[in-house]
Amino acid sequence: MYLLSLLEDEEIKLVSICTPHGTHYELAKLCLEHNKNVLVEKPFTTTLKEAEEILSLAEEKGLIAMPFQNRRFDSDFLALKYVITNKYVGDIVEVESHFDYFRREYPDFNGKYHDGAFFGLGVHTVDQMVSLFGKPNKVYYDIRSIRNKNNPDDYYHVELFYGNFKAIVKTNHLVKSPYPKFILHGTKGSFIKYGIDKQEECLKAGMMPQDAGFGLDPEENYGKVIYVDDCGNDKELIIKTPVGDYGKVYDNLYDAIVNKKEKLVSDFEILTVMEILETGFKGENPRVHVFE
Repeated sequence: MYLLSLLEDEEIKLVSICTPHGTHYELAKLCLEHNKNVLVEKPFTTTLKEAEEILSLAEEKGLIAMPFQNRRFDSDFLALKYVITNKYVGDIVEVESHFDYFRREYPDFNGKYHDGAFFGLGVHTVDQMVSLFGKPNKVYYDIRSIRNKNNPDDYYHVELFYGNFKAIVKTNHLVKSPYPKFILHGTKGSFIKYGIDKQEECLKAGMMPQDAGFGLDPEENYGKVIYVDDCGNDKELIIKTPVGDYGKVYDNLYDAIVNKKEKLVSDFEILTVMEILETGFKGENPRVHVFE
């Protein structure tokens, strides 16, 4: 009853869907059918076909449908983008992204393939690479359940191949020793960044974005570029971590809905990420899949 009254309220223009993964498709479709724009928590849907249907319906209705890819505004990712944009390491050879934990316990639960780490965390790390480099030529998959074979995956090592370089995305729930969040190697040098964005940690601690110090990266986690300059001299450069801001997702949505600007995550990017995620579970692992 509450949902129907919400959908029938003409003043409501946007519905944010933060429900279990398996419900995203049906709820997004229902909202669009009632002429509501939708922001869908990751993953956008559980299959590529579902994503295509949702995006097609949104286009037909003249509405916005988009996943909540807030980690495009992670401070650590913004630091990586800054280094790449300024070509400090030259032409990229390899970039490696980690989302690791040390959590030994993994109690039984009745989860499906889309309830594991690759759909839950890989959706962000893959999206970050797609936002930088587009669709890969081929993908290597190693997706496994390490701690509890009864549960969906809790480990993935996935490599996205782009011409002469590759992007590696990884999650492992049994990493006790700190490991870099990003590693970037190029023809002129390397960039190493420890520590993940602090916004989520601050929110869990009760801080708000307007509070002093919210989301700030400690100086000891600032990334370092070691490179060779144009004169052949070895250089070291500390990269102050930019301030992340998940609120920019909503700023963009406002512009997309009200001012008809381009949405943050394009349909092509949404479908690319969904295809990469779903393909990881079509066949044995490890394996390589070539994308058209």
